[in-house]
Amino acid sequence: MYKNLKYLFLSSFVFMACSEDVKEEVIAEEPLSKGSADFTKYVALGNSLTAGFSDNALFKAGQVNAYPNLMAEKFAEVGGGPFTSPLMNDNIGGLLIGGTQIQGPRLVFSNGAPVPLNIAVPGSVPTTEIAIPLTGPFNNMGIPGAKSYHLIAPNYGNIAGVPTGQANPYFVRFRSTPSTTVLADALSQNPTFFSLWIGNNDVLGYATSGGTGINQLGNTNPATYAANDISDPTMFNAVYNQIIEALTSDGRKGVVANIPSVTSAAFFRTVPFNPVPLDAPTSSALNAGLIGPLDQILTALGQPDRLKPLAAVSNNPLLIVDEGLTNLGPQIQTIAASSGNPQLVALAPFLGAVYGQARHATKDDLVLLTTRTVIGQPAGSLVPSLNAFGVSFPLQDQHVLVPTEIEFINTATTAFNNTIESAAQSKGLAFVDINAIMRELSTNGIRFDNYHMSATFGQGGVFSWDGIHITARANAYIANQFLEAIERTYGAKFSKFKPQDKPITYPSFLPN
Repeated sequence: MYKNLKYLFLSSFVFMACSEDVKEEVIAEEPLSKGSADFTKYVALGNSLTAGFSDNALFKAGQVNAYPNLMAEKFAEVGGGPFTSPLMNDNIGGLLIGGTQIQGPRLVFSNGAPVPLNIAVPGSVPTTEIAIPLTGPFNNMGIPGAKSYHLIAPNYGNIAGVPTGQANPYFVRFRSTPSTTVLADALSQNPTFFSLWIGNNDVLGYATSGGTGINQLGNTNPATYAANDISDPTMFNAVYNQIIEALTSDGRKGVVANIPSVTSAAFFRTVPFNPVPLDAPTSSALNAGLIGPLDQILTALGQPDRLKPLAAVSNNPLLIVDEGLTNLGPQIQTIAASSGNPQLVALAPFLGAVYGQARHATKDDLVLLTTRTVIGQPAGSLVPSLNAFGVSFPLQDQHVLVPTEIEFINTATTAFNNTIESAAQSKGLAFVDINAIMRELSTNGIRFDNYHMSATFGQGGVFSWDGIHITARANAYIANQFLEAIERTYGAKFSKFKPQDKPITYPSFLPN
């Protein structure tokens, strides 16, 4: 039965022998060098990826393994100065405001699934209080949740704006004054080199919400945006170039990165579109009592492809709502009410209200990672026999990305990346094509040394337990990509990390 259905998930080195009469050639390593860059004072601007956010939280170990912190280690080998981060109080994660928890602890793997740390380890309570600001300045200016325009927004660190979403609790902890901007605090340090990786959140919230936000195309006033809206590309272009102009003043050098297609993350690629197992009695009952009659009505209305017959197999498709479809609810109700079938007549209002934009999912739909705990669970329907999310009751907008929503995301991402690359070229900045890297990771994966890293959730080594943010191992790999871009542009030479030496998960127990 589907009543308790839930989605479960859980190059070798080659040594060449040499004959005695062949002398081994020794290749001298190129000496380390800063090239034409100056790493005396390095600042990193960005969002959660820059801050070291991982496993759905910011915590000390993640911050230590953040790619800017790792880059600074290599900069120090060629004369770079100290690099400080606004460290959290603990390895629990989460935030307090006036003693009240406003964000929960990190995720850990326990009993076959990611769960909040306080579930796996009772008593794990956040201790980081944002009402007690830190004394800076700090080199890592990564702000979890920040969008492009937030870097230049006054009062983004004002604690009074946190309850209304006008300020960011992470920036509140280490801003110089409540009214300052992220960019102003970065520039006040007179940096000699910068990195900038921003733009993910200008589209990510729309994606992780299942497309419940608005595509703000044509609206260049971010003050009117809601949290899950896609930023207007024209606004993004203006803001990004304003930031770049300020950062490159006085000939300052730096490195920038574009954003990956967010839907290539494990959050969108783990739960299949067809994870529904049904036995013969259940599939037959659903076909007779719901799918069959609805399909007949939809076929009569010229929509014969919305629904498919269910079968006694393990891979039936999910039933979803697609807001892009014409809502045929009134027509469905009318036809059912006049069908002469007592069961359909009784269900007519329900059928019209619930299934007007329903269809079975296809491979072109992306089911959110968070939806895995919803599939097969009670949907709150007034009809007990039609009460299982994704099976007899359609998953809603917040559960799935449909093709029209995916297209909005891809179009915006392309526009943002065009802006970023153009800005890098115009200012002669080092550029990291993260989008290309993520495409490779999500398709074939990437091999280095004797390790293969991929975007597979839980075991590929790229994504942490939230399916969006990257692991310590992936941070080391990304740090290497930034370092290589700097080498190409400024003639520097760095030693590199061995990403496989970094963990892909953090244990439940981490010392604070």
